[in-house]
Amino acid sequence: MRTPALILDRVFDHETARRAQVFLTQPVGGGAVIDIRWGEAVDQARRMATHLQSLGFAPGSRIAILSKNCAHFIVAELAIWMAGYTTVAIFPTETAETVRYVLEHSEASLLFVGKLDKGAAQASAVPAGLPCIALPFTQRIAPPTTQLTNAPRWDDIVAHTAPLPGRPQRAPDDLAMLCYTSGSTGQPKGVMHSFGCITQTVQLAIDDPQLRLPEGVPRRLISYLPLAHIYERAVVACRSLMAGDARIFFSESLETFIDDVKRARPTVFVSVPRLWLKFQQGLLQAMPVQRLDALLADPATAPSTGRKLLASLGLDEVHIAASGAAPIPPSLLDWYRRLGLNLFEGYGMTEDFAWSHRANAQHSAAGHVGIACAGVQVRIDADTGEVLIKSPGQLVGYYKQPELNAASFTEDGFFRTGDQGQLAPDGQLKLTGRVKELFKTAKGKYVAPAPIEMLLNAHPMVEQAIVSGVGQAQPYALVVLAQTLRPKLADAATRARVEAALDQLLRDVNASLAAHERLHRLVVTPEPWSIDNGCLTPTLKIKRSRIEAGVAAQVDDWYTRSGPVVWA
Repeated sequence: MRTPALILDRVFDHETARRAQVFLTQPVGGGAVIDIRWGEAVDQARRMATHLQSLGFAPGSRIAILSKNCAHFIVAELAIWMAGYTTVAIFPTETAETVRYVLEHSEASLLFVGKLDKGAAQASAVPAGLPCIALPFTQRIAPPTTQLTNAPRWDDIVAHTAPLPGRPQRAPDDLAMLCYTSGSTGQPKGVMHSFGCITQTVQLAIDDPQLRLPEGVPRRLISYLPLAHIYERAVVACRSLMAGDARIFFSESLETFIDDVKRARPTVFVSVPRLWLKFQQGLLQAMPVQRLDALLADPATAPSTGRKLLASLGLDEVHIAASGAAPIPPSLLDWYRRLGLNLFEGYGMTEDFAWSHRANAQHSAAGHVGIACAGVQVRIDADTGEVLIKSPGQLVGYYKQPELNAASFTEDGFFRTGDQGQLAPDGQLKLTGRVKELFKTAKGKYVAPAPIEMLLNAHPMVEQAIVSGVGQAQPYALVVLAQTLRPKLADAATRARVEAALDQLLRDVNASLAAHERLHRLVVTPEPWSIDNGCLTPTLKIKRSRIEAGVAAQVDDWYTRSGPVVWA
């Protein structure tokens, strides 16, 4: 029996059948872009694959990519696969320490380097003697003495190298990629995914009628969430490589992002809760909330108002909108739906290739992440409430960590997600927190912070929140105020208005909680949590332990203060 066509075989089919079709659109500065067609993309990958093989690496060697999202990230991965190797993608926002850890732990044989914002700092993490290749359109990324700046250029190599001929084959069990987790709970782990797993999982997504666009609507996407993350890699990159029907646009920079989205006019758009919240806050800054609510409540003005607001973001042609990577407040989902954007939440992990649960029009109960995707089995551990998953996208294992493999699965092969949840009678999953995030107060009662944080994050003044209070009589919450609000706090009247609103928020939240969960007070932190200050992962997840450690010396003092709101 012939082995089913794997993802790389599909690419070779597109190379012939879609040779002249635009596949990738790359900004090159000043508002200009270049279009890379299927034929050109695969030809460049073939030429680079020839070069990689000429370097004499052993089959299956790990080849790393450190770059912001760009067209040649995807082309480089194709070259790695064609040459018989395994991709290791590193988040472009990682610290030098983590970059070095991933390169050394994965035993990378070569590093592709693209555009970076922290290139000078990250250059020190690249082990001496590690071969590097600079991707196209890469500006100076490090001091001129480093191997990153002096690396051979992609364009020079492909211009003088013959393409690898034929249809290079990979076996289903060959490792396609090591995906390192973003490290929200410690050192990143190398999740191994095979070609067979990727092919099977992505084909299920392609076959899912809920994920198909209406007849005649082209599939346009903009890739801006890190391609090193499983969400973007599976939903944007691998699905496009398998189906061949998408055109992928890229963003030049944070400053040009909205213009880049408007250029792409995506018909499919995926994002994370924090960015959906920032989009909302930007729109609300341009129009008073009461005025907008009135327009959306009127059937005569609601459709045009929604279209106008979505058009200002470049999202007016979106048919499929998704949020993942972290829980999103139900009120925020509802707000976008009132604009006419059918935004649905999904749930997946690096370990299941982002193929676990997804909401849809029939299954979108507030606070739930939908029903199991095709082929996924789910159950809840009776003792701990942990969500257990068996997915077609299940990892091969953790790289060089056999002890972690053994601890991560039940005896009958279900993966221990670390998330707590509940299953509704219709199969919808509700996530209620992380098993390891539960903490005990001085009263000996356990508190699950995630549901309380969701209530706080639903307030328009709050951008981020964590609930803590280990060993205290009652929990407390740390909150970061909305970006649009922070510059105005120097005004005494504004500060008083914000404090009154937070006081009312505290009352409202506590009214819905059990006695031992009620928050003693809200603490407003003066600095937002970010990747740069080490409080967020590259995928914008909160590093809870880092934040708690940073405020540990102040906590006792907060409990002695008067008033429900403390300005830290």
